[in-house]
Amino acid sequence: MKVILQQDVRGQGKKGQMVEVAEGYARNYLLPKKLAVPATAASMNTMKLQERARQAEEARQRAEAEAIAAKLKGVSVKLTARAGANGKLFGAVTAKEIAEGLKAQHGIELNKQKIVLEEPIKAFGTYELKVKLGFEISGTLYAVVSEEK
Repeated sequence: MKVILQQDVRGQGKKGQMVEVAEGYARNYLLPKKLAVPATAASMNTMKLQERARQAEEARQRAEAEAIAAKLKGVSVKLTARAGANGKLFGAVTAKEIAEGLKAQHGIELNKQKIVLEEPIKAFGTYELKVKLGFEISGTLYAVVSEEK
């Protein structure tokens, strides 16, 4: 019996796939638990429409990520921090502070989880940071940390 999966089912397939399963398995397990629907013409049409919508959304998100990567080229965020002895900072500059500075200074809104910090920024200077935007698209961002006066 052909069914269209409504959720990921271990050993059968992923959500939205049409799979061939035993009739008893479909009737007694998949259909009552709403894990699948019978593969009728209407449900297949719905599956195709949902797949098109998912692809369009993915293309939109990819274009958005590429646009943000283009905006980030050559952008540097200037941050100030309180200093201790020997040019060390009190605490560290976090990805959240960098994201907030980027929004305030350049109007680019970026999720703090997308900024990759190999190690916390604990000293003054200029840092080159990698930004992972998804869909294997990444950009480069410069952070300039200076002393608060």
